[in-house]
Amino acid sequence: MAGQIERIRVFAKVAELKSFAEAARQLGTTRSIATRYVGELEASLGVQLLVRTTRKVSLTIAGQIYLERTRHLLDELSRADELVRQQSATLQGKLRVSAPFSLGRKLLPEALGHLLGTYPDLDIDIELSDEFIDIVAGGFDMSLRISGPPSDVSTIWRKIAIVPRVIVASPDYLKRAGIPKHPSELTEHMQLGYSHFASGQTFTVTSQKDGSVEQFPLVHRFMCNSGELNAALAARGHGVFSVPKFMITEHLQNGSLVEILTDWSPPEIWLTAYYPPYEQLPAKVEVFTSFIEDLIKANPEWLS
Repeated sequence: MAGQIERIRVFAKVAELKSFAEAARQLGTTRSIATRYVGELEASLGVQLLVRTTRKVSLTIAGQIYLERTRHLLDELSRADELVRQQSATLQGKLRVSAPFSLGRKLLPEALGHLLGTYPDLDIDIELSDEFIDIVAGGFDMSLRISGPPSDVSTIWRKIAIVPRVIVASPDYLKRAGIPKHPSELTEHMQLGYSHFASGQTFTVTSQKDGSVEQFPLVHRFMCNSGELNAALAARGHGVFSVPKFMITEHLQNGSLVEILTDWSPPEIWLTAYYPPYEQLPAKVEVFTSFIEDLIKANPEWLS
């Protein structure tokens, strides 16, 4: 006996082609079976979905509503079926991924180890760069980025996780320069800047107590394109730095850096997957993204 999904699939094909005979032919079944499946579906719903005449088949109002509501379900099922069917055939060859240095060094080894062990025919080419590379011009299958929420509505992307960010300095620096009690006091401190983070000329923080927002000007006497270099300078007592927390885990654990202004939150940043303009993600890109998502969900402490 057919399941409900199969009945819906037959109904949708009949509605698309306006013919039981043609729908049966394309689905590889008989007209009598197609007719029975649609009849069983209508009986289970208690409503007529199709109007049959000797010349044509048309949708009732209920049929139109039902078709529209189930179309997404059928599309997702077809996509899942296709991904599973193609997986063994398409998870081979080269997968080129662009990712930031810090992510590559601290988080990717675990994911890549799983991926290489599971799919021996897949060759992975990771290029680490903190620049926002044009993945289409660079010939990449995808990229991972840590940045603010995407603002380009035409970009294809998937949010993987929020990346907690903190403001830090070394105990020695704070002993010399004083501990800021309010974000506005940061203008009096040495600010270490990250050149690839586009935040304009101001830095915004939000109070965790009452939700109020404060802005203060960015006055960087030092900037570089390496968050790790900034973290190392901050740990040596050379200034204040706003940084993703996962990058400075060791510094926080050994006490060379401490969090300041803990009642205030810097702007939210994400770990995001970016893609070329695919109509449908290739299986190898889908699997790689899913590996990263699953590992982050299973190990949330990696980012916090």
